[in-house]
Amino acid sequence: MDAYADLIAADDVLLFVNAAITATGQREFHAGADRQQLSLGFLHEYVRVNYREPYAAALALDINDHNAALIIRHLLETTRDATPEQRRTEGRLIARRLALLPPQRVYRLIADLRRRKVNNRRTRAILRDWLAARPDQALDAVKYRAGLKRAVRHAHLRPGHDEVGAFLFTPVAQAAPYRTPLLDAWRRAHYEKGAIYELPYTVAEGFAHRHGIPRGWFLERIAPRMTALERLRLQESARGHGATVATDLARMPLTRLATYALALPAEDRIARRTELTDALRAAARRAAGAQAGTWGRVAAVLDDSFSASGSGVKRRRPLAVALACHFLLDALAADYTAHWTSGRTDALLAHPHGPTPLGRRILDALDAAPEPPQRLVIVSDGWDNAPPGLAAEVLRVWRTRLDPERRTGIVHLNPVYDADGFDVRRLAPTVPTAGLRDAEDLPALVEFARFAEGRTDLAELTAHLAACTARFLAAGEAR
Repeated sequence: MDAYADLIAADDVLLFVNAAITATGQREFHAGADRQQLSLGFLHEYVRVNYREPYAAALALDINDHNAALIIRHLLETTRDATPEQRRTEGRLIARRLALLPPQRVYRLIADLRRRKVNNRRTRAILRDWLAARPDQALDAVKYRAGLKRAVRHAHLRPGHDEVGAFLFTPVAQAAPYRTPLLDAWRRAHYEKGAIYELPYTVAEGFAHRHGIPRGWFLERIAPRMTALERLRLQESARGHGATVATDLARMPLTRLATYALALPAEDRIARRTELTDALRAAARRAAGAQAGTWGRVAAVLDDSFSASGSGVKRRRPLAVALACHFLLDALAADYTAHWTSGRTDALLAHPHGPTPLGRRILDALDAAPEPPQRLVIVSDGWDNAPPGLAAEVLRVWRTRLDPERRTGIVHLNPVYDADGFDVRRLAPTVPTAGLRDAEDLPALVEFARFAEGRTDLAELTAHLAACTARFLAAGEAR
């Protein structure tokens, strides 16, 4: 009975990890935002109450920022439920994860804690340490003025920078010139157009609109103040306004770059084929690192069916992940073959279209000459519908009849959370499935997916989470 309970517990924890990697509470192709949020909220509550230590340990895994913030909030809300030892470990995990989260996400979390009246001593100490570690509090004061002001008030803190307190709480009309150039540029930008171009792009944009500065002219002059991702996002819109925003595509993260490429019209992708392909390959080589070329013969089944179009808030996200995985697997493999569900062979021109004949493409991938691949990686939302259920049957027969020795390693990576199943949708019980956020996480998730085969014992999974936690915390202390 205890062994069975351990299997159930391990399955529950794995289910939560998959959700924490993929779910964002936003609308997906098959489910609206309300269902997503309800499903995810229940899952957080269930796992926190029943498995608090693995719940906290998820902060050390490659979960998305939305779920990391939710875990931190829930742990801080329920401090009294934790033992002293749990509180110590949780505090270190929270501090390390906060340091990795984008600052705007942390300031939103602080606002959420304030609304919920979460202001215990532990919360104040964690926020104090996070604010003290911010590399440039003057920059935070300008970019996240309202958020920083809420944080200082909520945690009863005094800003570490000499002038930040006055900047946050003095009305603009009464503010004297500041010694800190960035703070004074913000003050002057209210009435001086030239000062706008001394500010970060996201702050300068509002002032440009207030002063009626033409968009193209503004983008051209503010370009040196943009981050690399802002340049990537605004490159095409700047051209529409007659401005040039130069971007080094080869330095962009792989999944972001795939998203950018898919947002371009097909004719632009054709015209810029060499530039885009070279950039995607360079990003894939960086993501592969020391594992490049070590995976042997690899075949991939990649979903470019209509459901890969995602939703209005996650436009083409599943397809972008599949495209990024395509280039990463090519870098990891010594011999690589891709099978898109549409049957197309030009990955750069991928677009969501048609049904999802996963079963047929899996047959194509496994029926390779002179022998099957050493690894088969399936990247899909799991909605096999042409015909329904064929993929599960193909995988069952392959595992039980044709390859019981498991000479071919098969893993299904799913970038879409299934709200109704509280998990990512699976293809077959015989094949491990793991949630996938970004293609860069693929090598680690292929290893982690072995826990999802239904035979994992809780002790083994707990040991793995403990090892991940130790590495995660040690990396933070080494910085």
